[in-house]
Amino acid sequence: MVVQLLVLLLSLRIQALGAQLKLSPDTLTVLRGGEAQFTCSTSHTQWTVMVWLLNGTAALTISKVHGVLQSTNGNVTAKPGSASKGDSWVFVLKSTERTDEGPVTCDLQGIERTSATLVVQEKGTVKVSGDNKLAFKGQSVLFECQAEGWHPEPRLQWQVNNKTVSQREYNISSEESGKSLFTVSSNLSVTAAKSSHVDCLASVSALPKPLKSGVRLTVVAEVVQEEHDCTVPLAVTGAVSAVLLLLLCISIILCYRQKRRANPSPQETTWLDQSVFGRDLVAEATRGKVNLGYSSDGPTDADYNELIMEIRRKMDFASFRRQAPDVVHSSSQSLHTEGQVQGQVQVCVPEENTEENAKNVRRITTV
Repeated sequence: MVVQLLVLLLSLRIQALGAQLKLSPDTLTVLRGGEAQFTCSTSHTQWTVMVWLLNGTAALTISKVHGVLQSTNGNVTAKPGSASKGDSWVFVLKSTERTDEGPVTCDLQGIERTSATLVVQEKGTVKVSGDNKLAFKGQSVLFECQAEGWHPEPRLQWQVNNKTVSQREYNISSEESGKSLFTVSSNLSVTAAKSSHVDCLASVSALPKPLKSGVRLTVVAEVVQEEHDCTVPLAVTGAVSAVLLLLLCISIILCYRQKRRANPSPQETTWLDQSVFGRDLVAEATRGKVNLGYSSDGPTDADYNELIMEIRRKMDFASFRRQAPDVVHSSSQSLHTEGQVQGQVQVCVPEENTEENAKNVRRITTV
């Protein structure tokens, strides 16, 4: 009975002493290279030395009288806490390493000790393989992502246009290297419906926000042309080409005709001069009127030859008129009168006879 009472009293004393020592937080997770802080508070007034241990190894010593004592570990330090009652000290681990992971202990020498847990995580890299992709609408496109150099194994997920893809739509494989670093790979198949951003995200609990890598998927509409339907665009192309060629020929002809009208060729100039000369001879011979406003589209070979023959006849007639002797006829001797001879040209020239004072008529007829 007495022994049981002593055990109970000892247990209550230990609980009372334990209640006077508090270490927070219970678990702290940081990224490698980050700072870690733990606070140890006690309301017990009889403590003299506080020792901080990392993985069971003393890292820093604090004296109630002298404060922080010099340490051989330059990566740790301590500063007074803000506890309203009792004493409080903050243990600071400036730059955490993977070897620091484990228990962090606050030991009140000769009184009590308590421990918390430090977790150091490793942030790796994440990358979607390949560049931006181009696909036809409805086509299946495969994306590959790899997260390398993480500890612990990272959480990997996909997003399309900032919407999380269900884990049932992609697979994940993981492997661990010799330094307890993980590499996670994943494949995602996307059916091209519209242009989108495809992102791969990797994260661990200590990371404020996931690392992201993404590419652009551009979707284009595919025009399918059946093989036997190729004649339609070919026929249309041929018709358009023929019309363009016809218009080009017409334009060239019009330009050529306009140029000829503006600058007549020497042959046309000669023909015009001869035509005018011929009309003058005919007008002189017939005392008629020639319609100078009439012009044809252009001389033909038959017209040109006929004109030359007519001009030669007129020239012969004019030469004969100058050389023929005067022939005197009476009006009764003429078998034909003017205006009754069809297809003939008659020229009557009056001449004075000085001896007989009578008018003699020179009559020349050409058939």
